[in-house]
Formats: sequence, structure tokens, C-alpha cells
Amino acid sequence: MPKIYGVKEKDQVVDHIIDLILSGRLRTGDRIDRTAITKELGLSRIPVQEAISQLEHDGILATRYHRGAFVERFDQSTVREHHELYGLLTGIVAARAAANPTPRILAHLDSSLRILRTAEDPVQFQEASWAFRLPLNEEYAGPRLQAAIRALQSFVPNSFWNYHDTHTDFFHVYEEEISAIRRCDPDGARASCVKRAELMARIMLDKLTRTGVLDDG
Repeated sequence: MPKIYGVKEKDQVVDHIIDLILSGRLRTGDRIDRTAITKELGLSRIPVQEAISQLEHDGILATRYHRGAFVERFDQSTVREHHELYGLLTGIVAARAAANPTPRILAHLDSSLRILRTAEDPVQFQEASWAFRLPLNEEYAGPRLQAAIRALQSFVPNSFWNYHDTHTDFFHVYEEEISAIRRCDPDGARASCVKRAELMARIMLDKLTRTGVLDDG
């Protein structure tokens, strides 16, 4: 596989390992083959080790002394927990925005809602949802909260959500969140983030069980 220019080598390895997990080619307890990854991606061992360190920090891998790195427990409960945390953390940001919606953020909400409503395909909708979230995080989340949210976002690639019904499934929850922020309703804004995260968990679990990555149960 050729190098991807413009993307950090460490991030290429992170994405590759996550793809192996989400596709079922790596499962709970499997050992990470550093040599195979360096050959497949055409990289040195340094970015591979950097990626493993990041994924260990994020709770996706575990390193055992003198034995290597292994996939941490990945099952239905960990998928639900992942999204529960994501809903709670983004809910903190949305609630802060609702408590103090600045004119710049209000204008951003109006623009984002128009773009989300008129997105013509799943890729455009996903890009619009990320563009909606970023200024809120920058305005209302400190560096540690932003880092925690980024770590959760990086586990599921954007492409996972680029499916036919993404607009139908998700537009209404973004609309609810934006409406709650505009009417200065922190509890409503927080609840909409939790609701969206629960929906994301259900959709992800359905896909992973249908493809045989996770057991149905």
C-alpha cells in the first residue's frame, strides 16, 4: 500500500488498525503484527509504535511487557460505552453553548442547519455534521475536553456513516440540538447529544452484527 501524502504516518497506522478491528480482521485478544503493518503500509516501525501508543492510551489496545500489543475487549458493551461517553462529552459542549449562545455561534447554527437540511448525499451530510460540531468544540470546550472528544471521534471513521439513510436517521437530532441551543435550553441540548449517540450506537451495532464482526447478543 503506498504512503498517503498529507496525512501523518502515525495517523495512517491508527486508521489501518481501526479498520482491521471494525472489519473483523482483528478481534479481541489478537496480537498486533508490527512487521506486517510496516510492510503493508510501506512505513518504518516508528509510526507503528506511535500509533500503538496512542491506541493504548485510547483504550483500544493493551501492551503486555515483552509480549507485544493486543486488541482490548471489543464487544457490544464496549461499543455502547464508547457512544455513551461521546454523547456525554458532546452534551457538555452543547449545554455550554445553550447557556451562552454568542452571536457568532447563533449565525453558525443557522448556516449549519441550512447545509445539513440541503445536503444532497451522505458524504456531504457527514462533512456538514463535522463542520457543525467543530466551532462548538473550539468555543465551549477546553483543551482536555477537546482532546477527549477527538479521541472518541477517531475510533469510528467518517466513511462508516456515509450510508444511504444517514440524512433520514440523523437530521432530526441535529435539528433538535440546534433548536435547544437557540432557545437557551442546556438540558435539551445535552439530551439531544445523548439521543444522537444512542442512535449511533444502535446503527453501529446493527452493522457490526450483520457483518459478523460482533456476536448477536
